[in-house]
Amino acid sequence: MSASDTDSKLGISGRIARAFLTSEITPLLALTGLLLGLFAVMVTPREEEPQINVTFANVFIPFPGATAKEVESLVTTPAEQIVSEIAGVKHVYSASSPGMAVLTVRFKVGEPRTDAIVRLYNAFYSNQDALPQNLGVGQPLIKPKGIDDVPVVSGTIWSKNPAITASDLLKIAHAMEAELQRVPGTRDIETIGGPERIVRVKFDPARLASYGLALSDLRMSLAAANASADAGELVNNNSEIKVQAGTFLISPQEVADLIIGVNNGAPVFLREVADVTLGPETPNSYVTYGIGPASAEDEPGRYPAITLSVAKKPGENAVDVADAVIARFEQMKGVYFPDGVESTVTRNYGATAEEKAQTLIKKLIFATLSVIVLVLFALGRREAIVVGVAVVATLAITLFASWAWGFTLNRVSLFALIFSIGILVDDAIVVVENIHRHMGMGNKSLKEAIPLAVDEVGGPTILATFTVIAALLPMAFVTGLMGPYMRPIPINASTGMLISLAVAFIVTPWLFLKLFKNKSHDGAAHDEVQHGKLHHFFEKIMTPFLNERLGRTNRVYLLFGILGLIGVSLALVVHESVIMKMLPFDNKSEFQLVVDMPEGTPLEETHRVLQALADDLEELPELVNYQTYAGTAAPINFNGLVRQYYLRSESHMGDIQVNLTHKKLRHRKSHEIALHARELIANTAAKYNANVKVVEMPPGPPVMAPLVAEIYGLDYARQVVVAKQVGDIFRQTDDVVDVDDTTEAAQQKWVLAVDRARAAKLGVSQHDIVADINAALRGENISYLHDEHAKVPVPVRLELPATRKSELQALQNLRVKSRSGELVPLSEVTFLQQKTRDQTIYHKDLLPVVYVMGDAAGKTDSPLYGLASIASTLSETPIDGAPIEQFYIQQPENPYAWSMKWDGEWQVTYETFRDMGIAYSVGLIMIYLLVVAQFRSYSTPLIIMAPIPLTIIGIMPGHALLGQQFTAPSMIGMIALAGIIVRNSILLVDFIQQQHSLGKSLQQATIEAAAVRSVPIALTAVAAMMGGFFILDDPIFGGLAVSLIFGLLVSTILTLLVIPVVYYAYEYSSKSQSGELA
Repeated sequence: MSASDTDSKLGISGRIARAFLTSEITPLLALTGLLLGLFAVMVTPREEEPQINVTFANVFIPFPGATAKEVESLVTTPAEQIVSEIAGVKHVYSASSPGMAVLTVRFKVGEPRTDAIVRLYNAFYSNQDALPQNLGVGQPLIKPKGIDDVPVVSGTIWSKNPAITASDLLKIAHAMEAELQRVPGTRDIETIGGPERIVRVKFDPARLASYGLALSDLRMSLAAANASADAGELVNNNSEIKVQAGTFLISPQEVADLIIGVNNGAPVFLREVADVTLGPETPNSYVTYGIGPASAEDEPGRYPAITLSVAKKPGENAVDVADAVIARFEQMKGVYFPDGVESTVTRNYGATAEEKAQTLIKKLIFATLSVIVLVLFALGRREAIVVGVAVVATLAITLFASWAWGFTLNRVSLFALIFSIGILVDDAIVVVENIHRHMGMGNKSLKEAIPLAVDEVGGPTILATFTVIAALLPMAFVTGLMGPYMRPIPINASTGMLISLAVAFIVTPWLFLKLFKNKSHDGAAHDEVQHGKLHHFFEKIMTPFLNERLGRTNRVYLLFGILGLIGVSLALVVHESVIMKMLPFDNKSEFQLVVDMPEGTPLEETHRVLQALADDLEELPELVNYQTYAGTAAPINFNGLVRQYYLRSESHMGDIQVNLTHKKLRHRKSHEIALHARELIANTAAKYNANVKVVEMPPGPPVMAPLVAEIYGLDYARQVVVAKQVGDIFRQTDDVVDVDDTTEAAQQKWVLAVDRARAAKLGVSQHDIVADINAALRGENISYLHDEHAKVPVPVRLELPATRKSELQALQNLRVKSRSGELVPLSEVTFLQQKTRDQTIYHKDLLPVVYVMGDAAGKTDSPLYGLASIASTLSETPIDGAPIEQFYIQQPENPYAWSMKWDGEWQVTYETFRDMGIAYSVGLIMIYLLVVAQFRSYSTPLIIMAPIPLTIIGIMPGHALLGQQFTAPSMIGMIALAGIIVRNSILLVDFIQQQHSLGKSLQQATIEAAAVRSVPIALTAVAAMMGGFFILDDPIFGGLAVSLIFGLLVSTILTLLVIPVVYYAYEYSSKSQSGELA
């Protein structure tokens, strides 16, 4: 037969193989692919987690003096209406507190950041007329936020020397800020903790009055004295001279020497009525650094500290930026650090990203080698080389494609490649195994046999590849935060499958020819013996089901047996032998304590409670170091970004950042340690009435809290009451911990109200009264020192001495100047009203809401089971005379009736599994359409897809056996298995049809298909399972590995029996009815 005759009978795969079989360009294509892979490894940014384009912004709108209800009505609601009209906005949250409205505008995931923020700015500034000009509402301050606001590095500066104060450390930190900003790739540099330097002007009201002066005189004198300007030029002696009018205040002494008035003809200096000092301001936060028992460098202790955090620019390599920042830290020690000052790197996400990448790349290499070794033992040395080159080339080009897609090298993208190893090698194994088989026939030359062998499996291989892609690719369209988080898996795996198909048809045949062109197939006799054994094995097993007399009965028994196994497997979920959860806990080296004292707690008391909690934490043997933050927030992570921990700046709020030893140096996982920490701090938290939440880094997209109940209704005061009742049910539910809500403790408020009639009669304005009280208590920055050596502006602050601020009498003794120049004591024009501070009013999507939050810790560690228990209790507990109506997947239909919407991890879980279910369904439909197109039958595809439910028999018992939770990655593995198993079915059915068309009986063809195709099916299944073994120990993706390993193991074994038998039964029945049975 001539080459042209052979070509005319070859399909597309055979023609491609022949075209590249002896082409000089083939090795160049393979080499180019390898070089592209090396390029991708070098240039692709490395990060620990995928970059999720989640854009949101905080909008701060001040309304000084207004009540919370007034802020809600006049500011928050109009602003929400403006924002809700912006395209791309998903949710609008707001908090209306006395004097301030804070809106959080959350855009849909994937919304371009710049476009979203521009639309937000346009909406606000084109609707400025929505608020009356003279209402007293300030300009909106818009603060965009995104994933790149999370610091990649934080360093804590501390000292054991008690003479070195937090203010001294802050001065060092400010000096370092500019240097760190010069590091390429850095973005936001933030300093946390420490009191800033100020010039404090502590005035004495009695001394002021004795000179006939009021606070307004000090204010005007300080502001007027600190003025300077370029006044122009003059020409003198034929030269132009610049003229500056006035000089700035440059020292505290100059401030003290200011003349603020004249009394009895003598000047009155500021120092005569006030104490002027330069020094640290009254602390509004405290930061300490603690050394734990696991520290190898220092003895345990706790010292004042300052933390510097550094974020990176978008698209920068986290590893490179972090390394450069830490190197600069070390360089600056000898320049900026005096003796006795230390620094510790307390966060290095670059190092964790690099470690994760290196670990996964090693696993990828080992997974690849294991597949090559598998082929080595199954087919031979040269065949293993061919498969190895094909896999390496496929991975290299896939890495380049991943970079081109815009993915970074992170744990998910690398897991996608490891997970894909088994299916990427399938095409090469099937092609190599069939060439190996054809070569053993010995009736054609190798150059003739290779295209025929490739063509024989080419059609089903192409179809099988596209069925796997059809199963995986729809997952790329999962919505919400989980979509972009998991997207590298379907995109990289699908891209890799296409590349592996091309490599199998182009590179694999060429390399096989090169390696075998001078070799005879010595294993032909061995192959024949091996085939005979397999044929005998399958003939023995399958004959009872193919027997004309008893086969039908046996097939019915087989069907019921399989259905029973599926039922038992699903029952494992019902009986909680397999726990359902969004994502399992990762094994991190950090967690956080978020502490909320009752509203009104002074900063010093919050600081004291944090120290007591830190004492408890020091009992953790794995503790390396920790940092306490009172009145401010720790450097945020992605979880803190979404939960907006960066807004935690009240005196009753605190954080403790806990850093543990490396996971390789400890026996317990971080989740176990966090559970232990919760036990250790329980008594201290109860003693001080502190609400303490142990917050672990979520393994995936974060939420407000794992358990969130949103209470809706018409009366906000009543909503608060209902929320308290729901919170009580949370606390009574087993395994529900860290219960909190958005209600606030009653906080006393004093109102110095103005007697307007009296004030008018005495010629005193209410504006002056309010300004003087504000300056006396809060302090007022009247001006600034002009110190060219200062890294931050040094304000000149006017205020009462700290000892006088707690005295009501001191305020009432303040004198304000009337229009006639008389000094009028505030006690003459004000009176005291004692009230309770307004509750903050929360909204979600324009509706008033009260949140109740909790976490799950215990037997299941899954919020879904706590939610189910609470929901059951609520359905039986009357609130306002009837059980509250609960909504799970949609917002309440009637906002004027009492109702509750479940949110938190449940919402993300529902959306993710809903979208994955849809993706699974779409994938099955696409697989069906592909198989229909190939086999031109509506029934045959149903037979080919029949093994898909068989995966359940392996997946669920596998999870139960290993104690693994069924998670989103488990579902991904389950979806991928649909394509893999269908691939096996296609190979079997296609071969049965080929053999039957060659004249063999249906029974012989069926047995022959199982015997011949069992080798490539088993090889590809074991290859995929071996890839799964390398991710089995991962805390997050272990579920995916379990699904792959156990699902493939069971379904492959059953497929080799079920598919041939079912197809035989279908064809036998069809041919019997048509009279075609031979």
